[in-house]
Amino acid sequence: MTGLDAIVVVGAGAAGATTAETLRRQGYEGRLTVVGAEPHPPYDRPPLSKQILSGRWEPDRIRLRGPEAYDRAGIDLRPGTAATRLDRAGRAVELADGSRLHADAVVVATGVRPRTLPGADALTGVHVLRTLDDALALREALGQGRRLVVAGAGLLGTEAAVAARGLGAEVTLVGTEPVPLLDLLGPQAAGLVAAVHRDLGLRFRRGRVTEVLGTAGAATGVLLADGTRLPADVVLVAAGSLTNTEWLAGSGIPTGDGVLCDGLGAAGPGVWAAGDIASRPDARTGRRRRWEHRTQATEQAVAVARNLLAGSGARPASPLPYFWTDQHDLKIQVFGETAGTDRCHIVEGSPAERKFTAVYCVGDHVRGAVAVNLPRSVQQLRPLVESRARWTGLPATAPAG
Repeated sequence: MTGLDAIVVVGAGAAGATTAETLRRQGYEGRLTVVGAEPHPPYDRPPLSKQILSGRWEPDRIRLRGPEAYDRAGIDLRPGTAATRLDRAGRAVELADGSRLHADAVVVATGVRPRTLPGADALTGVHVLRTLDDALALREALGQGRRLVVAGAGLLGTEAAVAARGLGAEVTLVGTEPVPLLDLLGPQAAGLVAAVHRDLGLRFRRGRVTEVLGTAGAATGVLLADGTRLPADVVLVAAGSLTNTEWLAGSGIPTGDGVLCDGLGAAGPGVWAAGDIASRPDARTGRRRRWEHRTQATEQAVAVARNLLAGSGARPASPLPYFWTDQHDLKIQVFGETAGTDRCHIVEGSPAERKFTAVYCVGDHVRGAVAVNLPRSVQQLRPLVESRARWTGLPATAPAG
């Protein structure tokens, strides 16, 4: 801890808040500041597309900590204060309010922002879903009989579509795969999701939205790549994300698709990164990648905080990919990956029962595990995915793709 009198964490989401809390738990006693562009204190993002959008929860329920917790820990929390520049030579972070924070070490946790579509910026009725304010605005715009088109059928788009349908909206989901979430969940679980969507009255259209259409400043629909026009009163753009690295321009910190880190989470002397923005080498595949999942954000933050303080005792960390999604009455969990696998083994239950676990393999070696409505059982499969174990159980029941 020698020489670390002031640490600044830039980004007040789950990764930033967890980094700060872990630094304190590891014994760091110097100045510790967390700055975030949003006006809200740190909160949990996964409920935005489910409980918040559906109206089942109100905003206070998703706060990660009460304000007093940061005071007790001696964390100077500054919401509503964006970082504008990293001055490495001067060991400072410059903020939008004109102030400068001295920093012996900086943790970058500025995350991502939604991509937009041509035509979207100039129109009312077009929404994204990244922040609490986004979720509340979209909830206000939806209701019985409102026509919603969701451009993007990933986790965010599908969860928001289900919540919007529950609010009475007429929902069309547009995605490029034959069925939503096929690459993420594998065909067995994705097939169940598609069936649930049909039962709810969700419409799925395979395609790619290229433009948001409007008249008199208001959205009226979307244009697909094949020329099809879909009418809409409300459009949700859920077509991927961009990393928030612009404020690092000129700092010498390597960026590309995010902040380019080593296996420890370090991006340069005294600069670290965690969460959605961190591009790290994956020890399992040898590829550099980012993970935009809640569990990875927390696990990376813990590892970065420990390594920042550890000096020569720092250790590489490669958390196992994990995510979950709630699709109406389906609770789906995934360890590892199903994309790129060539066989599937059902371990427990069956898709017909809407309750099963499965492992996904390349050859005879496990690369991923999926559970539908069996949250405890999937934990037993995690070690197989972590070790890429050879599968010696039942014969394969179906191809994985």
